[in-house]
Amino acid sequence: MKKLVMAATIAAGVITLSACSSDDSETVVETKSGNISKEAFYNELKAANGESVLQQLVTEKILNDKYEVSDEEIDKQVETYKEQYGEQWETILEQSGYADEDAFRDDLKTQLLQQKAITEDIKVTDEEIEARYERMQQEVKASHILVGDEKTAKDIKSQLEDGGDFAKLAEEHSIDTQSAQNGGDLGYFTAGDMVPEFEAAAYDLEIEKISDPVKTQNGWHIIKVVDKRETEEKIEPLEDIKGEIKDEIARTKVDNTVAQEKLNQLYKEADIDVKIDEFENLFEAEDKEDKEDE
Repeated sequence: MKKLVMAATIAAGVITLSACSSDDSETVVETKSGNISKEAFYNELKAANGESVLQQLVTEKILNDKYEVSDEEIDKQVETYKEQYGEQWETILEQSGYADEDAFRDDLKTQLLQQKAITEDIKVTDEEIEARYERMQQEVKASHILVGDEKTAKDIKSQLEDGGDFAKLAEEHSIDTQSAQNGGDLGYFTAGDMVPEFEAAAYDLEIEKISDPVKTQNGWHIIKVVDKRETEEKIEPLEDIKGEIKDEIARTKVDNTVAQEKLNQLYKEADIDVKIDEFENLFEAEDKEDKEDE
């Protein structure tokens, strides 16, 4: 759902700032108390959202010029959302601020273009792709105890080694409140469902074995594998989905700082010249930040 909400925010911004016509005095609202001109409306919108919207529009223009997203790629992503939300799909679109599915598809295209830009320099080996493909053939059922620091994680691991009850310790200590209510149970998952470090540890564990503390972006995990089974869904041949797997792995390697540096590089290469006085230095600010960090 996170992607959908982010895209809706973009859509709202793009709608708000439209260029004025040559007749800026044109009235857009009439009231007994006075009229609102197009110029006044535009200036208010520009003051409120101009910077973010202008940056978004320029970014879209640059991405569309340098990268390409096919209708097939968009269709596949939309179908994934539809399968996830089922009959609630139309409601989800409306709640996220979209007039219709076409509006969502436009924003989705921008997201996919941005993903291509920030992942194009990331290296993914054939070994990584093959390992992910093998994991896709199998589902893992696991429980975990999530804590905020390594010391606590090591202490809980010691208690487990001394015969402590995993489910009870999860209920008492895990900061993942949803799974903690069920003794740490996460149910079944497959490749790509969990953050990379968690996935690797879980797939490497044998059934009924408990991991050492595993650090991820969410904290420190103690993982217990409960079961493993073949994936029910039929997996396409590796040669047919190798590109998709490569893209998925690349996205897990994205560093936010590096991603921003990539976008800054694209701005520089585009030789941007902003004609609106208030925003003439909008993209130069990125250059200044780069120089200050050197």
